[in-house]
Amino acid sequence: MNATYKDGTPIVKGKTVTSFTDEEEREVGLDVHMPFLLESTLRLRGANFVRGEKWTDFSVRDGNLITGQNPQSSRSTAEKVVAALEERA
Repeated sequence: MNATYKDGTPIVKGKTVTSFTDEEEREVGLDVHMPFLLESTLRLRGANFVRGEKWTDFSVRDGNLITGQNPQSSRSTAEKVVAALEERA
């Protein structure tokens, strides 16, 4: 979450991303074990955060940045990674 370019700009700024939503993290008790909530922190860093329905398959690609919302998104996220790699082959 603290990854930045040399000038200090967060690498997620202006990028469309997804992750566990704050609501999903709270439902499984991660909010009390983690130092920050992913959705909130991504938004604070300037990301264009998008989400699907809770606990469903949802993944997005913004250039070479590929993200999935939750464990249910593993397959679609992996498929996007494979497609991105095939484009470069």
